[in-house]
Amino acid sequence: MTSEKAETKDYLKAIRLINIENDDCAFEIGRIPVLRNIKASFFFAKTNVSALEGIPHPAPRRQYVITLKGKLKFGTTNGETFMIEPGIILIANDTRGSGHTWEIGDGDEWVRIYIPLDDDTDDLFIVD
Repeated sequence: MTSEKAETKDYLKAIRLINIENDDCAFEIGRIPVLRNIKASFFFAKTNVSALEGIPHPAPRRQYVITLKGKLKFGTTNGETFMIEPGIILIANDTRGSGHTWEIGDGDEWVRIYIPLDDDTDDLFIVD
C-alpha cells in the first residue's frame, strides 16, 4: 500500500488497529470518508521518536494518528505487519492487551498529529 493509492475522490486510505480474541492486536485495511467531522476535544503534534519504538504497547486511547513525515512498519500480536506513511491514516483502537509495535522504516524521523477521539465518537472507518 503506497500513498499514491491512499486518496480517492471521496475517501482517504486508512488502517485501523483493533483488539481481537484474548485482547490480541490485529489490523483492518479500509478508508474514511472526506468532508466529515469527527468529535474530538483536542489534537497535538509530536516530532520525537519515542522510547516505545520496538516495544509492544496498546494505544493509550482511541485516536487518529496522521503521519506528516516518515515511514513506519507496524507489527501486531498476530504476527502481521503493515506500513504507514503520509497519506495513510492510522486509527489506533487497540487499547487493551499487549498492543502493537512500530519501528522507523525509512530515515530517522516521524512527524505526526494525534487526534484523540471522544469515547462516544464513531471513527468513520469503513473496512475494504
